[in-house]
Amino acid sequence: MRNNGKRSKKKKSGTKILIVALVFFIIAAGGVLAYNIVKDKNNQETSVEENIPEPVKEEKEVQIFKGNDRPIAIMIDNHSDAWPQAGLQKAYMIYEIVVEGGETRLMALFKGTDAEKIGPVRSARHYFLDYAMENDAVYTHFGESPQADSDIRKYSINEIDGIAEDGTTFKRVKDKAAPHNAVTSMAKLLDSAKNKKFRMTSDKDSVLNYVTEEVTLEEGQGAISVTIPHSQLQTVKYVYDEENKVYKRYARGKEQTDWDTKETITTKNIIITFCDNYTLSDSENKGRQGIKNIGTFDGYYITNGKAIKIKCIKNARDEQTTYQDLAGNEIKVNDGNTFVNICPVNSNVVLEEPAPVVAPEGN
Repeated sequence: MRNNGKRSKKKKSGTKILIVALVFFIIAAGGVLAYNIVKDKNNQETSVEENIPEPVKEEKEVQIFKGNDRPIAIMIDNHSDAWPQAGLQKAYMIYEIVVEGGETRLMALFKGTDAEKIGPVRSARHYFLDYAMENDAVYTHFGESPQADSDIRKYSINEIDGIAEDGTTFKRVKDKAAPHNAVTSMAKLLDSAKNKKFRMTSDKDSVLNYVTEEVTLEEGQGAISVTIPHSQLQTVKYVYDEENKVYKRYARGKEQTDWDTKETITTKNIIITFCDNYTLSDSENKGRQGIKNIGTFDGYYITNGKAIKIKCIKNARDEQTTYQDLAGNEIKVNDGNTFVNICPVNSNVVLEEPAPVVAPEGN
């Protein structure tokens, strides 16, 4: 009987151990199962997250040269009797070059704008055609020099000549005296171009390499003001407006403003090209000019209060000018309007550095 009792106790003890072991096994198995479930869930979530495509970054579009509208180039009178001019602030690019008598003339380029008043419009000069062609622009003027008339025909330039128009495209206003009072509008010019069956769109890239990220020219020299003497008569000055990050334009010591809005003319970018002009020998003896602009020329690119030296390369009259830094890279240009000042190689251009910051003396 005693032996049976011992066997019974041993049996019960073995059963308890088995049960405890079984419980531990179940708990361990449950833990492993739970771990695997959580792991699988995490892997699935990670897999789902990895499969979620990254949001597509929207590339900013250059605003100053957007769309496929063909540019319109307009000759603008820059005699002091023509000031102030109308519409310049709506041009994306303006060329300034010497003409006879030491005066300069402007060629303003418009694209996709609704400028209601532009002018005074003045006569053509042949070397401005080079820059109208490289911009694939319809060329607008009010009369022309003999050289310009010849080259317009030679290069089959699409032109709108105020003298040849029917009287509706241009008008002479009464608040300025002739010949400084012929004005037009983009709407009238586009109507004229369409009536002449000119091509109204263009797939030609911009002459300048515009970028949307801000160009700061960190390695450049300071240029809070820029003085450009085109001739003994015409000196242009640009003064940097740090708050608005543009340059205000002055000519012959006078602030340049818009004819109607009275607002100051400003520019985001300034390009200077040094190339010689010379007096033409022709039967009219009016002192008309030519320029030596085919080749490689020194210059500056100026923006945001800084300037760098550049090379301006034009290989043919109808080819686009390339603007490169001194390492041979095409310069990046801020998305904004640009004045291109083409002046003689001996022009004493002055770039003014910011005044040095002087630390206050200690007590």
